[in-house]
Amino acid sequence: MMHSNALAILFGLASALTIAWGTVVRHRVAEDSGGTDTSSVVAAITRVRWWAGLGLSFLGYAFQIVALGFGTLLVVQPILVLSLMFTLPLSAKLSGRRISKSETAWAALLTVAVAVIVVLGRPQAGVAQPSLPRWLTALGIGVVIFVVMYLASLRLRSSNRALILGSITGGIMGYVAVLSKAVTDIFTRSGVLDLLISWELWGLIGLAVIGTAVQQASFNAGPLKNSLPAMTVVEPIFAFALGYTILGEKFDVSGYQWSYMAAALIIMIVSTVVLSRKTITD
Repeated sequence: MMHSNALAILFGLASALTIAWGTVVRHRVAEDSGGTDTSSVVAAITRVRWWAGLGLSFLGYAFQIVALGFGTLLVVQPILVLSLMFTLPLSAKLSGRRISKSETAWAALLTVAVAVIVVLGRPQAGVAQPSLPRWLTALGIGVVIFVVMYLASLRLRSSNRALILGSITGGIMGYVAVLSKAVTDIFTRSGVLDLLISWELWGLIGLAVIGTAVQQASFNAGPLKNSLPAMTVVEPIFAFALGYTILGEKFDVSGYQWSYMAAALIIMIVSTVVLSRKTITD
C-alpha cells in the first residue's frame, strides 16, 4: 500500500466520526440500563442499540486500519482524538441542547493542536518488524500497570471507579493502536497467510475484546464525563510512547520546534479533558 499522509488523515477523520457515533450510542444504552454491577453490563449488551453502537465502533476501527496502511501511527493517532469533537454535537443532538460558545472555542483549539502535531511534527516511519523481546517488555509492563489499577478501582466509589476504568481503557486502546499498525505492516509486507499465523493479529483481537469490555464497564460505573476524559487522553499518550519505543517512529523536529510541539500537546490534552466533560452531563 502506498504511503500518503493525505489519505491517512482522510480515513483517520472517517474513523474518528464513526467511533464518536458508536460511543454515544453505547453510552446512551448504558445510561438506560443503569447500575454498575455485572448484571447491568449484561443488560446493556443484550440490547439491539448496543450492538448497533458496537458495529459503528468496529467500522470506525476498520477505517483506522486503512489509515494506518497509508501513514504512521504518529499521524493517525492525533487525528483520532478529534472523535471527541464529533462526539460533542452528536451527544448534544441526542440530549436536545445547543453547543455553547466555549465548547466551540475548545473544539477549535483541539483542532489547531492536532494540526500542529501532524503538520509541524512531520512524523517519520519506524521499523517494519520490531523484535519480540521489545514487544514482550512493553506488554509485560502494561499488564502490571492495568492489573494494579483495576484492583485499586474495586475499592473506589462509582465516579472514581469510572475514571480509573476509563484510564485502563485508554491504555489498552493505546496498545491496540500500536498492534494495529504492526498488523497492517505485516499484511502489506507479507500477505494474509503470514498475517493469520502472526501472534500480533491474535494479540490485537484479544486486547480489543478486553478493551471493549472494560470500556463498557466504565460506562456503567458512572457518567461519561468521568470516564471519557481519561480514555481519550490516555490512549494517545500510550500510543505515542509505544510508537516511539516499539515501532521506532519519531517526529522530525529539532531545537525550538519542540517547544511548539510541547505546547500543542498540552493544549490537546487540556482541550480534550474540557470537551469530554462537557460532552455528556448528568
